Amino acid sequence: MKSPLQIFRRLRQRLHDARRRARFTASVQHLHGPSKLDVAPGDVVLIALVRDSSYYLDAFFRHYRAMGVRHFVFIDNGSRDDTISRIKAQKGTVIDRCTLPLAEYEDLIRQHPAQTYGKNRWCLYVDVDEIFDFEGRTQIGIRGLTAYLEQHSYTALAAQMLEMFPKTSLAAAAGFPYKQALQSFLYYDISAIRKLDYHSAENSFSDLLTDNELSNEGVKLAFGGVRGKFFGEDCCLTKHPLIFNGPEVTPTPHPHLSTGVRVADMTAVIKHYKFANDAAAWDAETLGAGNLAHGGDARRMAVIGQNPDISLFSLDARRWNRVELLYRAGFLVPSDAYSAHVADWRDESAA
Repeated sequence: MKSPLQIFRRLRQRLHDARRRARFTASVQHLHGPSKLDVAPGDVVLIALVRDSSYYLDAFFRHYRAMGVRHFVFIDNGSRDDTISRIKAQKGTVIDRCTLPLAEYEDLIRQHPAQTYGKNRWCLYVDVDEIFDFEGRTQIGIRGLTAYLEQHSYTALAAQMLEMFPKTSLAAAAGFPYKQALQSFLYYDISAIRKLDYHSAENSFSDLLTDNELSNEGVKLAFGGVRGKFFGEDCCLTKHPLIFNGPEVTPTPHPHLSTGVRVADMTAVIKHYKFANDAAAWDAETLGAGNLAHGGDARRMAVIGQNPDISLFSLDARRWNRVELLYRAGFLVPSDAYSAHVADWRDESAA
């Protein structure tokens, strides 16, 4: 039996949650696009959180349209540049806005697009500085990928984030346009990756993964990487970017994951261009505004302050080539069934 104190604390928490959700709901504005989406079976609703993201948009749309994405839903957190007008100029876009502090409301801000536009649909969660990639992308596209997941009753795909960086110092690349950054940030470093079992109790958010079903024990949680190596960040590199938002699923209670999902037997990669677009200046701004709940920006600022010409390139760096090489390196998990699916899809398309 619960004590009166426990009951009081639970009631107080429920009241706090209700007030927080009510404040969030009242703050959301619909800026652009239809209020409902007509999404074909197998198609995805891409969801992205944006704020002053104009720098990335041309390459972002180019990559995801080439993959087969047709529906783009953006939740804006208070852009001051031309992000909104540039998104409005693109076909198939929706924009909602919430300017509440990300550090306090990130879960609700990220959940809103999925619950409003993506119920009982595939949702692809990516940030504007992320390039989602997977085996067979150019052959089967996003619909080929969701077809495989549906065939095996998977409702989520795990992906590992790969921090991309240039051979030069970060300061030397700070002014690169994004197109040039994509051409220059060709290197990654997985020498300092720390892995945990998916359901390990050592993970600080393990309780959120309890109800997730893992179909392949080879799928692990990854931490650290090059950001741990140079800045001391124990950041989580594992995400659930692609989920089927069915009735049993709760999307993004944590920025990296959803709950109530059955995770696929293979993993994808997210090439992360965090260090493009003058990352030091961006960290300084977010640190001053308190926009983020974690302390990664402070750690990076401290290191860069002591070493303004820092480079992430070392003898451990590898040059990007293709997804399959990350299987061989042990960074991603392959699946014979998925590889066969890609080959069959290719053969059927060629017939």
